[in-house]
Amino acid sequence: MAGANEWSNWAGNQTAKAAKVVTPRTASEVVEILRTADNDGMTVKAVGSGHSFTPAAVTDGVLVKPDGLTRLKQIDREAGLVTVESGMPLHQLNALLAENGLALTNMGDIQVQTVAGAIGTGTHGTGRVSGSIAAQVAALELVLASGEMVICSPTENAELFQAARLGVGAVGYVTAVTFRTEPTFLLTAREEPMKLDAVLDGFDDLADSNEHFEFYWFPYTTSTNIKRNNRSTGPAAPLSGFRHWMDDEFLSNSVFGAAQRLARTAPRLTKTVSKVSGSALSARTYTDRSDKVFTSPRRVKFVEMEYAVPRTAFVAAFREVTQLINSSHWNVNFPIEVRVVPGDDLWLSTAHGRDTAYIACHMYQGTRFEEYFKAVEQVLTAHDGRPHWGKMHTRDAEYLGKTYPRFEDFLGVRDRVDPKRMFANEYTRRVFGD
Repeated sequence: MAGANEWSNWAGNQTAKAAKVVTPRTASEVVEILRTADNDGMTVKAVGSGHSFTPAAVTDGVLVKPDGLTRLKQIDREAGLVTVESGMPLHQLNALLAENGLALTNMGDIQVQTVAGAIGTGTHGTGRVSGSIAAQVAALELVLASGEMVICSPTENAELFQAARLGVGAVGYVTAVTFRTEPTFLLTAREEPMKLDAVLDGFDDLADSNEHFEFYWFPYTTSTNIKRNNRSTGPAAPLSGFRHWMDDEFLSNSVFGAAQRLARTAPRLTKTVSKVSGSALSARTYTDRSDKVFTSPRRVKFVEMEYAVPRTAFVAAFREVTQLINSSHWNVNFPIEVRVVPGDDLWLSTAHGRDTAYIACHMYQGTRFEEYFKAVEQVLTAHDGRPHWGKMHTRDAEYLGKTYPRFEDFLGVRDRVDPKRMFANEYTRRVFGD
């Protein structure tokens, strides 16, 4: 049984034993925590819901839990601006927005992260004109290493805003986030099997003709499952309770989880499991509130590596990855997920300055992944790939400085607001340098 000061992430691949664990209930308490840590010469790391696979939150200093900072601070329905405390989970934010006739423009595919964790690691969805959750942030309230509380936005402390809204927790402790939202809207989801060659040959058309497009490829097969989400004027036509349970709980979680356990126990069955998984889900179409279409339950635990490559390089890169897997002995037991987003201007966004495609590799919890991830990483870095900040990778500051045009600007802000590296740990020293 874990001790009171021990922490592990959702996947169980990262653990920490902190000197102190605290749960502030107000921003003022955060100020006092940081001032005390500064006096004691201790480092501080915030944890969210633990859905990052990197050691971004690992510390032997002060571990700050998010559970006490989950309140709504302000809502302006007319302007579409909503300010919530940083520890609010996305599912709570989605419910709050819906109650007020509002919604985020885009989301990733899970909603258990805290708002600060989601923006700080670059959580993104898939979209023709909209991408990451951080790109929807209008302002931040944060506490700096000095204990000073500041507000930043595109017009107030603008450079700090650029660094902090996607800063991997290395710039300050975010206590509140203001989101730009829009009126509630419906999405029609159309999901269906499609052969891999058809997806790759028609990739640009599929991505350009749909507001939100993604697909999953099942290794060792020619099978994919594609998903196209587009806005709808209604009426809503959600999945029946039984169909939702059958597809999203029973098949996608219970049966899929059992299949993964079988493949882990008997690796020789991996290819058979992949073929069965690729044929298990049938086509379906439904219309529902946007956040209910964007997100799905994920109960089967895994580890993940995701790289962002220039969209122009995607098809070539993905074909290399499929050939690598199909000729390997790795027994890859999870489908590969592909999403697309437009370029943006966030300094540390994986989509900074270029239209982007994401290639996400997963392996079931407890199975060997190291050789597989390393080989795929070599392919994707050869295409100027950028690793997701919250997912497994081996890149360092030297590599990242070459692929992010504003990397030095970020480091300059960090030097200014955290010169003693209160918010540093082994991971931030690797990706940002000392």
